[in-house]
This record gives sequence, structure tokens and C-alpha cells, in this order.
Amino acid sequence: MNFSLLLENLTNPALLFFILGIVSVLIKSDLSIPDHTSKFISLYLLFSIGFKGGQELSHEHFNQALVIKLFFGFSLSIFIPLYTFFLLKRKLNIYDAAAIAAAYGSVSAVTFVTAVTYIELKGYPVSGHMVAIMALMEFPAIIISIFLMSIFDQQKEQRIGGLVKHALTNGSVVMILGSLIIGFLANPLQAEGIRPFTTDIFKGFLSIFLLNMGIISGSKLKDLFNYGVTPFLFATIVPLFNGCVVAYISHFITHDTSDQFIFSILAASASYIAVPAAMKIAAPKSNPGLFIPMALAITFPINITIGMPLYYFIITMC
Repeated sequence: MNFSLLLENLTNPALLFFILGIVSVLIKSDLSIPDHTSKFISLYLLFSIGFKGGQELSHEHFNQALVIKLFFGFSLSIFIPLYTFFLLKRKLNIYDAAAIAAAYGSVSAVTFVTAVTYIELKGYPVSGHMVAIMALMEFPAIIISIFLMSIFDQQKEQRIGGLVKHALTNGSVVMILGSLIIGFLANPLQAEGIRPFTTDIFKGFLSIFLLNMGIISGSKLKDLFNYGVTPFLFATIVPLFNGCVVAYISHFITHDTSDQFIFSILAASASYIAVPAAMKIAAPKSNPGLFIPMALAITFPINITIGMPLYYFIITMC
């Protein structure tokens, strides 16, 4: 592995702000980002990547290659929660196993944003259709996990229709899908007028958001110790395994380096926005103090420090 890639990612300003957030918690600083500000930045990031993705997608041709990519992404969001649920069920109760499987089968929009920035710095522009694929992968894992939980809880299907509706109407899903559609329909000349807002200030907002993610991660990390070593091993090994496997097999799906990389990071990431919101309804007996810190405090930093250079290395070497 080319360790210069790891060093380069470790000195990314956005990552350094994430580390600053963790450090601020460790030194008991009163540094904080107001909740309303954090929510606004989250919506801005989703809006920006959705709109830019829609603009790019408007130039794409809907062909067999695109259908194959869409099917591949959808398949990943079904297979990953299936195997992770049965892996977790051996150590955890079915509610926590289902919630964690949903989180790791779904995707992280923030990790996606960071990955887009990373691969574009390498000189590989990200195709607009990858935003659509990310949005498509947001909710199937939730559905799969609730089915599994219902089966092993020996109960009938519970509020499946309501769960689907909640997954589709979740604010993050609506924002990114809505922005994607608007970007697709928008006149290119008119869209150019908001380019400074969608592009020029993007990395600055990403850095502030990751600062807040660092603060949250640092404050929740200690909660994991109540569950022993299992959550730490799972949150570290499984995402890297998923990312590495997909980095390799994605060569059979597409020859585009940026698409291969994004598929890898989508398979490796874990949701800590849409899934926690859905699990409050679908699995109220699950413990958010377990799966949220796993995704946010362990898997997220693992992906942006070790994972991304590793997946990129595998892709370029295959």
C-alpha cells in the first residue's frame, strides 16, 4: 500500500477539523456547534451534492451500463444487512442486531461527500448517477432489517407500509432526492447562477460539519465500552472488509475509477442519520447508544483515514 496516500488524507483540512472536535471533548472544552446550525449545514451538504449530481446526471445517457450500476448498488444494500444481521445475532439481541445491520447496509451521505472530495482531488470526476445510486441505497437495508427482526421475533409484519413511507420521507432522503431532481431539470445557464453557493463554499461547510461530527463522536465513544469488544471489532473490520471486497469486484461492474471508489465507500459506510430516525419507529427496543457511536465514532473515522487510501490502492492495482 502507498502510505503517502494515507498521509495525504490525514492532512486533509476536513479530517483535521474532525480530529479537533474529538480533542475538544477530551480536554473538556466548551466548544460546540448549535443544533440549528448543524442541521442547516447537513441540509446544505445534501442539497449541494444532490443538485450537482442532478446537473451531471442530466448529461448522462440511460443505458445498460447505468442500469447495471443501479442494480449493483441496490443489491449491496440488500446483501450487507442480510449477512451482518446473522453475524451480529450471535452476540447481540435481535433488536440491536437489526438496527446495526440496517445502519451498515445503508449509507452515510457525509462519508460519500468526503469520498467525492477525496477522489476528485485525485483527478477523477464523480459521475452524477452515483448520487442517484447513493440515494437508492439509503432505505432498502432498513426494510430488510425490519423483516429479519420480525421473523426472529416470531411476530407478524409490523408497520411495513409506515416504515417504507418514513424511509422515503426522511428529511435527508427528501433533500438529496429533491435536489437531484431539481438539478436534473434545471436549466444549465440558470443553475450557473447559484454555482458559488453549491460549489465554492462547499469544502468550508464540510469542515465545520466534520468539526461537529468530531464533537459528537468524542462524547458518545465512551458508551460503547458497556458492550465489550464486539462493537469495536465489528465497526472496524466489517466496513473495511466490505469496502475492500467491493473495490475488487466493482471492476466487473464498471471500468470507471471514480465509480469503483464510490461503490467501495458506499459499501463500507454506515448511516447515522436516516437509520437512527427510522429505528425509533421500527425498532424502539434497539439501543441508539450502541449503533450510532459505532457508525459515527469508529466506522466514519476508520473510513476516512485508513479506508479511502486502502480502497483506492486496491482499485488502482487491479
